[in-house]
Order: sequence, then structure tokens, then C-alpha cells
Amino acid sequence: MSDQMPRPRALVTGASSGIGLAFAQRLARDGYDLILVARRHERLAQLAREIEKVGAYAEVVVADLAAPEGLATVEERAAAGDVTMLVNNAGFQTYMPFVELDPDRAEAQIRVQVTAIVRLSRAVLPGLLARNAGTIINVSSMLAFSAGMDQPFLPKRAVYAATKAFVNSFTETLSGELVGTGVKVQALCPAVVRTEFHDVDGKPVLRPNVPVMLPEDVVAASLAGLALGDVICSPALADRALLDTERQARHAVFGGGRGAELSPRYRPKP
Repeated sequence: MSDQMPRPRALVTGASSGIGLAFAQRLARDGYDLILVARRHERLAQLAREIEKVGAYAEVVVADLAAPEGLATVEERAAAGDVTMLVNNAGFQTYMPFVELDPDRAEAQIRVQVTAIVRLSRAVLPGLLARNAGTIINVSSMLAFSAGMDQPFLPKRAVYAATKAFVNSFTETLSGELVGTGVKVQALCPAVVRTEFHDVDGKPVLRPNVPVMLPEDVVAASLAGLALGDVICSPALADRALLDTERQARHAVFGGGRGAELSPRYRPKP
């Protein structure tokens, strides 16, 4: 019988390009075997071959997380008990005025960027808790913090930003539940990243002079943030105190709004 320790195994959604691809490549180099999830089989097969060249094992799961049957397939795989890291990365943009957004596409985005994250996290968590170790990384966005901002450089983003705000809230709250278990969770909040995510019909549409980070740097920040204990990881944010201030302000609003009497501003005028 071999005394060799089993290799850790990471399940990465949206692994065929961008941040998901960078996660898969980095984790393979770091000693992980991979479960690669995306819709495009050819790209996943190519990535699997690349990963196997560095000595890692790669399992390909072709699935559309917006479809119930696709999510069920990945959920079953996540629940098998052998996954030590889950990277919920799959997503797509719907940057346009909400009134112009096809409601079916809006619902598909919610399925991929909210429902899939909830169900896959729930599927993998019992296995992580059983071994008192493991990681869930939920890829969010700096747009999670952008509600109420009306700036010309920001896209129209009502549904997209709302899904990412959910990711942050879900991750922070889950992190509190998991204190002392050995399981870490993180919401990864990059700004603009150089990926196909921002392309339309295969062509990049980013405006000139937009600061753009490489996906490899986003992944490096995420993994460094895990070691630092960052539940919210913003790869380009130099002043960490801003996140503490934002969190304190939210909690102050929660505390201030828990009274039993109407605020004076809402009382009938005499």
C-alpha cells in the first residue's frame, strides 16, 4: 500500500477561459487535481491535456449551469466527497438597460451566478466539514459595491450587480457560520479583467484607458488572500480599511433600523 498522500482536488466552474482557466492552471501547478466544468467540450479537453502535462489529473464535466439538468450533473459531482476546493467562477455579463434585457437571459444569469453558487456550495460543504478543511471561492465583482452609482464609465448592470451583491452577502454570512471548522470561504471581487467576458460577438468592447488586470494576477490575489484570512478579496484595493469601513456602515444601518417606532421622517406631519 502506498504511503503517498492523496492529491487535493479542485472543482472549477467556467474553466474554459478567463479567471476560471487561470485558476485551473495555477492550481494544477500547485499540486491539485482538477474537475473542469464549462459548456465548451473542446476547450475543456485542450485544458485537460495541458494540465496533465504538469502531472495533474483533469476530469472534464461539460454542463450548462443555467440549465437544471446541467446544474444537477455538477451538483452530484460536487457532492461526491473528494473535492477540497470549489471555485464558483462561471458567469456572463448582461450590460444593458434593464428594460431592454430579455427576461429569460436575466433569469439564466441568476441561475448561473446565484442558484449555482448556492447549490454547489451546499453540495460540497458536508465533505469539507467532514475533513475539517477546505475552501470555497465565489467569484464576485467590484460591481457588487456599485449600487446607486451613476457614472458614465459604469455599464448598465441592474441584474449583474445584484447577483454579485448576493455573492458577497452569502459568502460573508456563510463565513460566520464556518468559524472554527477549518473551512474557508472567500468572495473574490476583481474589477475589469482581461478575458473574453467583455467581448461581444468575439470582439473586445472595453473602452480605451480602462485599467485592466490579468486573470493570473486575480488568481494570485485570491490565493494570497486566503492565506491572510480575507473573506472579501479585492485584488487592486490598496487601502484595506475601506472594506472595514463599508462593513461597519452596513452594520450601523442594520442596527439603526431595528427600532419599533417610525422614524420622524416617516411620521405624519402635524
